[in-house]
Amino acid sequence: MTRKHFSKLIHVGKYAAEVDVDLIYTDDEWSPYLSLNDARKLDDVREALRNRDIKTASRFARVFKLAPIAA
Repeated sequence: MTRKHFSKLIHVGKYAAEVDVDLIYTDDEWSPYLSLNDARKLDDVREALRNRDIKTASRFARVFKLAPIAA
């Protein structure tokens, strides 16, 4: 079993969050996968962004506010 650090991006509305997780690589056909704790962390950040609860999302991720660029 090998673990590789990975940053997962989540986009909800005008916010984006960069969440640090570990991908777990094994010899089985389900590889790579997340630990249960990392999967819950992604769900918690996604739910916090949906509720515009930036403070909670910031506990688990780096949160960014997206703005359009005029060309």
